[in-house]
Amino acid sequence: MSTATPTAPNVAIGAPRPPVGAAADWTVDQRWADHSPQEHAVWSTLFRRQAALLPGRACRAFLQGLDTLPLSHDRIPDFRRLSDTLMKRTGWQVVAVPGLVPDAVFFDHLAHRRFPAGRFIRGADSLDYLQEPDVFHDVFGHVPLLLNPVMADYMQAYGEGGLRAQALGKLDQLARLYWYTVEFGLLREDGALRLYGAGIASSYAESRFALDSASPHRLRFDLERVMRTRYRIDDFQEAYFVLDGLDELLALARIDFAPLYRRLDHGPEHDPGQLLDSDTVLHRGDGSHHHPARPASH
Repeated sequence: MSTATPTAPNVAIGAPRPPVGAAADWTVDQRWADHSPQEHAVWSTLFRRQAALLPGRACRAFLQGLDTLPLSHDRIPDFRRLSDTLMKRTGWQVVAVPGLVPDAVFFDHLAHRRFPAGRFIRGADSLDYLQEPDVFHDVFGHVPLLLNPVMADYMQAYGEGGLRAQALGKLDQLARLYWYTVEFGLLREDGALRLYGAGIASSYAESRFALDSASPHRLRFDLERVMRTRYRIDDFQEAYFVLDGLDELLALARIDFAPLYRRLDHGPEHDPGQLLDSDTVLHRGDGSHHHPARPASH
């Protein structure tokens, strides 16, 4: 399973007021000095194994961001130092939040180039499965690509689009775009598939499954197809959508979604592992992980 399976892109549903100790925008002080040696040790374990695994799997922009950021293998990063580097490059900053935040809060942060990151870290007994995104998923998985101008602009545009989608009642469809790009996206680079989605990049198991397993479909990205496709929150993905490069995200950032939302009011929705005649199939999965063959009856 992936190391983080948020119920929606880093948002909580129906939480009207910030918790005690949080500001009106749900931000809190990171309290970096309060992290225990055991918590730093969990970060170290996760960081070391992902940093060793991702060369040759993650896209160049992710690896470049990982090398540029003030990240250390032996300690949870200080958000202020991360923000200093990001601000100079792309105008982004990392802000601490106590956990999942409401939709409008999440989108407003993104629209103003603030990435909300959980300040807690999973326990040593939960290295490979986590339902709520923690500091490793949020920082290691997401922040390196915020140094890339294309992803920096796309994430801001997504935040702005999220506020509009909320007003139109279209969050479910827009969440699928986030899921299949920002969280679980693949792209083609130098003739090979590479990962860029944070949900893959922060997961030791899914970093291998997404690229190596015969089970999932790998399909050419198509915006309307993606926004009609449900996703899994409880296991590896049954299908991954593949861009020809990060620059495709710029086109998505400039789209007027209103006509698309009107089309999405009609027509089918698709199950995660469903193949369509209209799909451009880069790899037809055998479904062996999610739908193993049943033993023959006697």
